[in-house]
Amino acid sequence: MYINPFEIKPIETERLTLIPYTKEIAQEILDSNFKSIEALNLTCGKNWPDQEIIETLPKIVFNLSKVIAPTGFESWMIVKKDTKEIIGDVGFKGYNTIFNKADIGYGIIEAERKKGFAIEAVKGLINWAYKNESLSLITATTLIDNKASIQLLERLHFIKIDQENDFFYWELNRQDYLTNFI
Repeated sequence: MYINPFEIKPIETERLTLIPYTKEIAQEILDSNFKSIEALNLTCGKNWPDQEIIETLPKIVFNLSKVIAPTGFESWMIVKKDTKEIIGDVGFKGYNTIFNKADIGYGIIEAERKKGFAIEAVKGLINWAYKNESLSLITATTLIDNKASIQLLERLHFIKIDQENDFFYWELNRQDYLTNFI
C-alpha cells in the first residue's frame, strides 16, 4: 500500500478535527514543550496531556521514526473544533502489509469523556482508513472490564473474536462495514 505522507490532511467530523502527530510534535510534548501546538493555534484540554498520553507518546515517536512523515496509520490528536482544545488521541499502531490490517486505539481526557467524542473520532478515522482499498481489516484490543470501550466497539459493529487473559480482541471487516454501516 502506498500513501503519500505529504498529502495527509486533517480529518473533519461534526465536532472534531483529527490532526496527525508528527515525530517532532510528539517529542516536544514529551519534553513539556508546546510551541508546535501553539503554532497550530491549538490549546491543551483540561489536564492534557494526561498520564495515558504521556505513556503512549514514546510509542508514537517510535512509530513515526519509521516513516518520512505521517502516513495516517499512526496517531492523531483529537481536537474540539469550537475551542481548538486537544482532548485525546486516536490512531493506528502501524499498518500490517502482509494481512492488510491495522490495529486501532484511542483515549479521551477524563473531563471530556461520556460526551460521544471517542466514538466520533474512531468512526472518523475508520471512515478515512476504509477509503483506502488496500486495508481490509481493523482490529482492536480492550481490557475485559473496560465497559466504555467495549460499548464503543460494539456500537461501531466490531466483532469480538477472542479472549485471552484480561483482554478481548475485536475485528471490523472493511467490506461488512462499507456494506452495512455507512
